[in-house]
Amino acid sequence: MTCPICKSETVHKYRPFCSRRCADIDLGRWVSGDYALPSNDPEDIEKALDALEQETRKPH
Repeated sequence: MTCPICKSETVHKYRPFCSRRCADIDLGRWVSGDYALPSNDPEDIEKALDALEQETRKPH
């Protein structure tokens, strides 16, 4: 099995990753929303539109 981040061989301790570094990179991607799952729930869509509207109103 190869690491999904760098494609090196995995290490049992960090599986499915090869190192703590790659595990942390993956965690950072989840936290930042890079791995967000799409939703067709109308309530989720409404929340996303409200958040976008709030973001565009903020002074820069």
